[in-house]
Amino acid sequence: MASMVSGKKVKLVLLEVLQLAGLSVPVLVVMERFASLISQLKSDEQPPGDQSTAYWLIVAASIAYVATVTLLVWLPAKCLLYRRSGPFCERTTWRPVTLAYVILSTLPCFAFLIASSQVQVHFNKLYDTFCELPASLILLSLIAVDIVERIRPCRLTGSDDLLMDACFLCPMVTPLEQVSTVTGQLDAPGDRSWAGDGPGANGWAAAHSLATGRQSSAAASEACWEGPLGRLCAADLRAELVVQAFLFWLDSAEMLRVVALPPVYLSGWVFPIYIVSYLSSLRVVAAPHSPCLSAMGVWLQDLPYLILRVSLTGTFGLITPVLYLVKNLLVTLAFIYFNYITKLKIFNTGHMF
Repeated sequence: MASMVSGKKVKLVLLEVLQLAGLSVPVLVVMERFASLISQLKSDEQPPGDQSTAYWLIVAASIAYVATVTLLVWLPAKCLLYRRSGPFCERTTWRPVTLAYVILSTLPCFAFLIASSQVQVHFNKLYDTFCELPASLILLSLIAVDIVERIRPCRLTGSDDLLMDACFLCPMVTPLEQVSTVTGQLDAPGDRSWAGDGPGANGWAAAHSLATGRQSSAAASEACWEGPLGRLCAADLRAELVVQAFLFWLDSAEMLRVVALPPVYLSGWVFPIYIVSYLSSLRVVAAPHSPCLSAMGVWLQDLPYLILRVSLTGTFGLITPVLYLVKNLLVTLAFIYFNYITKLKIFNTGHMF
């Protein structure tokens, strides 16, 4: 029991330190690069003493900002989250930690990226496009916070049985028939609906498939593990959560790569690109199994990115891959078609195609 408690404490400390680093490191790095940029731009106009003063003022302001938001916002929010009662105790479809992170860290980072572009446009000199380290660090911190929130309910050691149980308890879309009462669905054992011939057959079949789904998947895994190539069948849902967290941000990573190109970076396109990229990051506030995550992905990312990519292609040429343009187009069209167009009266013919 003592080892289990100590293991939980180690896991808690590890995840909290990782989230705190994701909150503070991007802001410190971006503002330090901004301070270096200001010192370089003013090196030809001011003495070295004034140049060094401007650099250290910006660095000190970044440290003060990180310390202030950590002590006055981050830590109190964490205390409220770990209480057994409070406004966040029953959260199921959204994540307050990621919302605080997007507001306190991602927003100021994007603001200083825009400021760095406008400062260089004002001085008509290009020193730093903030293309690699700052942008990658911002996305990597978002991914780290997302992974921590995804993997927090899981054990870091042992098998993933508990995670499998949680996945099977998640809401699923099943073709159940509508019944008026509970007894209408759960008939007597002698009724033919339990054998698959009555109106409650679909309900019982869905419940039975949920109960036996894990057993069948376990049996299939054991069968795949046999033989000399059994190691190739190894799978763990905790590792898949990490993969999903990275795939979640591929489109945003490509958009931030485009804005770092000098023709785009020194133009007015940095404003819509960074604003839309920030709005896209708000998707992480929704839980992975939230019913509104799909709609947020379309209205906050795919549709705005589609408009941006078409506009950028018309202005600068093919600076963004056609693959991402087609992806945004197909996802938007599929979402609108299956959620809105197919519900029109002309499509309710009662026939299956």
